[in-house]
Parts: sequence; C-alpha cells; structure tokens
Amino acid sequence: MTGTSGSTKGSTGERILATSASLFAQFGYNGVSTREIASAAEVNEVTIYRHYPRKRDLYLAVLGAELQRVHLRGELLARVAAAPNGRTALGYTFELITTTLQQQPQLLRLLQYSALELSDDLDPLLRRHLGELVEVVARYLEPWIQRGELRCTDSKTLVLTLIAIVLTRGPLRRVFLGDAANLNSLFETYSEFCLA
Repeated sequence: MTGTSGSTKGSTGERILATSASLFAQFGYNGVSTREIASAAEVNEVTIYRHYPRKRDLYLAVLGAELQRVHLRGELLARVAAAPNGRTALGYTFELITTTLQQQPQLLRLLQYSALELSDDLDPLLRRHLGELVEVVARYLEPWIQRGELRCTDSKTLVLTLIAIVLTRGPLRRVFLGDAANLNSLFETYSEFCLA
C-alpha cells in the first residue's frame, strides 16, 4: 500500500509541475492562479498547497525543474574548442547557446516572465543551473580573448551577452522591428563589436 500511495503522490506532483510549467510559460506568474492550475491539473487546490506552500514555491520549482533539463551538447562544445579563429569560435559559441536554450521554448518564456516578475528569486536559480554552462563556455573563449582576436575583456560577460541575445531576441525584435525572426542578424551585429 505504501508504494502505491508514494507513486500516486509522485504522479500528482509531476502533473502539477507539468501543468504549472505550461500555464506559467503561457501567462506568466501573475497571469495564472493556483485555482486555474489545480483545475487544469485535475487536482484540488489544497493538493497544490500540500506540495507547495506558496504559489511562489511552485513557480520556483517549475523553473528549477526546467533549468535542470539544460545540458550542453558535447559535439557543439568540441567545435568551439577546435575553431580555427576567434570569429569562428564566437559563431560556434552562439550556435551552442542557441541550440542549448532553444531546445526548451517553454524555458525561454519562463525565464522572460521571471526576469520581469520574480527577479530576486531568479538570480540564485540561474547561478546554480546556468552557472556551469557559463563557466565552461567562457573557458573555451578565453584563449581567443587572450590572443586579442575577441575584444571583450571578460569571457563570462561575452557568454552572458550571447545568452541575453537569445532570451530577448523575440521581444526586442517585435518592439523595434515589428517581427521576432532572424536571431542570427542580432548575433552578427553584436559579433562585429567583439571581433578585433
């Protein structure tokens, strides 16, 4: 009996997280209530509060679960390491970041909403989950900065800027250009500043 109730709890918790992720990504933290989540997950609202005492706890659990799924692809990292010059290394780095983050469009929307609605709680989560990605990729770019092929003085800042381009490309292009397409044009513009 104990095993059955544990697996039911797990599936209920997973259903709450999956439903919450979908709704939070679609409407943001402030755009959805726990009552709406409970209804969509087919659970009682009290069940949500048993798993997550506050709505904020639920949101952070969703974001943490989505961030845990972010993994660097080894073959793309190897391309950065084997790049013949700084320009190529920068291009491969952007491809690596874009591929890594765009594998989870729901995560991108959650991060965009989080930056607007929960910035204080977002910082430790990002440091914990994306910090390793930043550190690893920055180490691969460091030789190009030291050789003077990339003008940036700090490889971590360069990586963070590339991540920011991926995260903000849709909203910025819609606001300033009326569309959300062509991520590469934003990168090309930025890369010209970075190349010596």
